[in-house]
Amino acid sequence: MVTVRPTSLETFLAKRFAPEDFHRPTLTLARRLLGCWLIHRTATGLCGGRIVEVEAYLGPHDRGSHSYGGRMTERNRAMFGPKGHAYIYLIYGMYWCFNVVSGPIGKPQAILVRALEPVLGLDQMRENLGAAHASAHSLCRGPGKLCRALGITGELYGEPLWGDRLFLVPACRKRGEEIAASARINIAYAGPDATKPWRFFIRGNPCVSGPASLNRQNRLA
Repeated sequence: MVTVRPTSLETFLAKRFAPEDFHRPTLTLARRLLGCWLIHRTATGLCGGRIVEVEAYLGPHDRGSHSYGGRMTERNRAMFGPKGHAYIYLIYGMYWCFNVVSGPIGKPQAILVRALEPVLGLDQMRENLGAAHASAHSLCRGPGKLCRALGITGELYGEPLWGDRLFLVPACRKRGEEIAASARINIAYAGPDATKPWRFFIRGNPCVSGPASLNRQNRLA
């Protein structure tokens, strides 16, 4: 796991993404996010970690996307707005999922953050999950669990990701880390688009979610 000295933490976190850092094509930005830090500044302190798994959703022509067909709803309206804002939605009526809006205004695309390698606020994450003895690797494995652990809810919908509450920090990947790609998870309804290799993850990282078989059957991205 990554450690940061307390004396250097605030200096490190101050080097967060700026609006222009999001001005990349969605697939490029998705790969760029791997190794970066996602931080939520809560009332009880900082929670966050390194992004190790993402999925890209490419808009009205992508059957897996909430914006498929180009229809804007109250749920997906953030996707139609500017890049670099939070798109947060509820699944199964229970779990929030966090996405980075990645398309130009009016071109609704987003990147789902599926897993983090926890770094800050691990005790708070365990409390949020009601799992006092959970291993660090398991705390943010999967998009719903990630949001529960970090305390991310719909209250942060549309939040700019360079502000003080919810933000991204660029970071270099560790020596020897490789990015792999696979089909996205649990979108069989998307037909042929379900097989697009638009899920990216750090190969071999124990915090990555999804079936082990899928994580082995991948290619370098």
